[in-house]
Amino acid sequence: MTELPSRPKPPTIREVARAAGVSTALVSIVLRGAPGASEQTRARVLAAAEQVGYRANRTASLMKLRRTKHLGITFNVRNAFQAELAENIQAAAAQSGYEIVPSLVTATHDENRAIETLLGFRCESVILLGSQLPAARLADLARELPLVLVGRRVNFGHVDVVRSADHRGQALVVDHLASLGHRDIVHVDGGHQPISAQRRQGYRAAMRRLGLGDHVRVVTGGDSERDGHRAAADLLRHERLPTAVCAYNDHCALGVIDALGQAGVRVPGDCSVTGYDNSLVAQLTAIDLTSVSQEAAVLARSAVRAAVDRLEGHVAAATDTVLQPRLVVRGTSSPPGSLPGWSARVLQHGAQGAATDFAQYRIIFRMGQEHDRQVQRPASGPHPQGAAGPAACAAGRLVGRPEAGVAAGR
Repeated sequence: MTELPSRPKPPTIREVARAAGVSTALVSIVLRGAPGASEQTRARVLAAAEQVGYRANRTASLMKLRRTKHLGITFNVRNAFQAELAENIQAAAAQSGYEIVPSLVTATHDENRAIETLLGFRCESVILLGSQLPAARLADLARELPLVLVGRRVNFGHVDVVRSADHRGQALVVDHLASLGHRDIVHVDGGHQPISAQRRQGYRAAMRRLGLGDHVRVVTGGDSERDGHRAAADLLRHERLPTAVCAYNDHCALGVIDALGQAGVRVPGDCSVTGYDNSLVAQLTAIDLTSVSQEAAVLARSAVRAAVDRLEGHVAAATDTVLQPRLVVRGTSSPPGSLPGWSARVLQHGAQGAATDFAQYRIIFRMGQEHDRQVQRPASGPHPQGAAGPAACAAGRLVGRPEAGVAAGR
């Protein structure tokens, strides 16, 4: 039997990009007829597509397609706050008649690959949550399609930004801790995270304003429980612990609490700990974490509005929407030297219910760890009702006192 010759592989979008001297993202924009490319560039890309044999009829049909009304979104699957944001963005997009196409950022699927995936789905605009891409890459991408950055400030003028006033949010934390009587307040920062600098500046400025400049101390942290655990281990190596720690975000704060608990340090009896983001994990009764709310629902609506306004031609110049954060006081912050005890919420909820809440967090914690490390419970005495109490992050809590302009509880 005569063997039929194999068919040559059809030219790819990468070959078109190489022939035209542009990026694959820009080729995608031209072929799907989305805004973001000049007429000269469109002509060059289409000519290159015809030159390499990239299905001229397919190119023509793509150009005739109607808009997809797809908004792409990238977010880190291990970040509880970004997941909450994504859910709110989906709801806001639906109200505006748009569909959301999610693309996860994971250990094996970085942010660049996540964006390429969205371009393959013909997304008209991309919303990046907590982007860590270099500024040069963001600038190039923003020239190719409408781009919205959520949570990160940039200095170039052709990208829409929606963010919380991180400088102000961290100042709210320092003001709260100082009002409780704390002076030795340490900030565990976000390491190389893009918005870490704003929160560091907010901490330092607030400490100086309150006359606590001599107590300023920043410890390198990060955005995960593991980073917080490592930072707390560094603090424990010193002869004297601070009376309060304000962490970069809730995940980092939980790592701090876990490490302190393993060392027998009571939170907040021996050391108050605060987070940032007011994630759903922070709101669990057994976690009861004092945190800064960025108003996820408002951030999400603002991000969708920025993308839709750009796509529908309602704005010309880039926008920078800055929302005011809000401090939510819970049980991990109290005056220095407070007696240990369960928070009022845990007492009301009951030891069994609190243990259930903590068990739910343990599952979330494991999912975010590369090595599935369990959260260890410190050795402790019997808890109320004879039940095994949730780890140190729930033991020894006192309810923080609400102050003017500060929300208490959930």
